[in-house]
Amino acid sequence: MFWIDKWLSRPIHLTEVQAARLRSWQALPKSDTQHSFDAARLVVLDVETTGLNLVKDKLIAIGAVAVVLGKVDLSDSFEVVLQQDQASSKSNILIHGIGGSAQTNGKTPADALLDFLEYLGSSPLVAFHVTFDQTMLSRALRQFLGLTFKREWLDLAYVAPGLHPEKRLHALDDWLSFMRIQNNARHNALADAVCTAQLLMALIHTAKQQKVLTYSDMQSVEKNQRWVSWQG
Repeated sequence: MFWIDKWLSRPIHLTEVQAARLRSWQALPKSDTQHSFDAARLVVLDVETTGLNLVKDKLIAIGAVAVVLGKVDLSDSFEVVLQQDQASSKSNILIHGIGGSAQTNGKTPADALLDFLEYLGSSPLVAFHVTFDQTMLSRALRQFLGLTFKREWLDLAYVAPGLHPEKRLHALDDWLSFMRIQNNARHNALADAVCTAQLLMALIHTAKQQKVLTYSDMQSVEKNQRWVSWQG
């Protein structure tokens, strides 16, 4: 058996196999954000949780899909439900549709998170409103794997208005409507990830017209838009 340093006084206990999987992932090279969109693999992520409290609520599900060589690749997707000690509230279940039995019979959190890391590989991440997804994922990785997760993230909530300053839109649903992207399974992690990936593709089309050609270039758009938003 393998032990990792304590997190908040709780020892992290991994099997030898789990520890080996974690070490293999940690040995991968860092994300390359300089590839053109047509030569890159980007992973678009969405999560479902027991609520919106970044401190107290728990990660329930992860959904992800890759944009590979400039196209959404549905065959390169990922979905997992993390096993919960206790199912979330009925009102919460009505939002994401993951029933109590599915939650309590989900995959053990350590293995679910290792599966996600292996799926992610070295790819940089994309989400809409990154802070929530990043915080919930990072908390779970630290809690169950003892891992301090450091990865490049791109937030389309800032990229979209940065590339379309004429539009005063804020919510994901508003941007999906503007881009004529349909989602018939809203708040399903994988379905939301696929729609977000479609939004990314639409934004890439606009970005290329503005000579924004790489993930790193889009990070600059995000940074500039954050400054604009902060200025009011």
